[in-house]
Amino acid sequence: MSWLVTGGAGYIGSHVVRALEEAGLGVVVIDDLSSGHREFVAAGVPFVRASVLDAAALDALFAAHRVDGVIHLAGYKYAGESVKRPLHTYEQNVTGTGALLAAMARAGVERIVFSSSAGVYGTPPGERVTEATPTVPESPYGESKLIGEWMLRDQGRATGLVHTSLRYFNVVGSGSRELRDTSPFNLFPLVFRALDEGRAPKIFGDDYPTPDGTAVRDYVHVADLARSHVAAARRMLAGEPIEPVYNLGSGDGSSVRQIMDAMVRGTGVDFEPEVAPRRAGDPARIAADGALAARDLDWAMTYTLDEMVSSAWEAWTNAH
Repeated sequence: MSWLVTGGAGYIGSHVVRALEEAGLGVVVIDDLSSGHREFVAAGVPFVRASVLDAAALDALFAAHRVDGVIHLAGYKYAGESVKRPLHTYEQNVTGTGALLAAMARAGVERIVFSSSAGVYGTPPGERVTEATPTVPESPYGESKLIGEWMLRDQGRATGLVHTSLRYFNVVGSGSRELRDTSPFNLFPLVFRALDEGRAPKIFGDDYPTPDGTAVRDYVHVADLARSHVAAARRMLAGEPIEPVYNLGSGDGSSVRQIMDAMVRGTGVDFEPEVAPRRAGDPARIAADGALAARDLDWAMTYTLDEMVSSAWEAWTNAH
């Protein structure tokens, strides 16, 4: 018996695959490698190169493997770019999730852990986000993730599908020097790329009403995140009750200045970031409350900010 990880060759997905293996759970991966990397998946893990939009590939996979449940991470994950490519975003994230749920129904697979996003909240009214915070997404990406949650909810009502959606902001760090974040838009790779090229990373705004004037955001380590995906899968297997949504967050967040200071310590590159004007619409502080996930999903922030940076830098330099 195995868990299917969609997008299992990606940055987060590959960490989830390893966490499942370490927990003694079987795993099979499907990934079209549009942003994932085949080398991120160990040679002994069954791997299917295909999109979740490919119904025939999904049916063949479910026929070939006894699947207990699905951890669904495949998707188009670039919030900013989704504004430029809304139809592509909806096809990958909404139509793709629908195709997956239909294939699961045909195969009789009744458990799914969905990788959602704190992007479903948009710009929340307060500084700390809970699961009860209103969902007002502000990008096609955030909207597509919220629609995915609705699809799980409605399929659950109709068929008894057991489901949960995990919402989180910024995922950083590395649990292995072989696995790294290769996104062209995420903060850590952007900083590392700038340092490699001899450029000063940018801070957008230093006049926010925060202790050091820079915006505060929620950063969580990818290995902590992966562990909670596995905890959700185990909870489902045990038949224990599970909430429809969980936030995976620090509760407090870190400022951009704190991130930059940790970058100097973690990379050994002494630099002074360039301060640029604020970006329109950027709130001063956002962090997610992870209390509910701590209760049910073994959620805990076990890495310091310096460890987040140093682990990410080690993985980055290992590949460059």
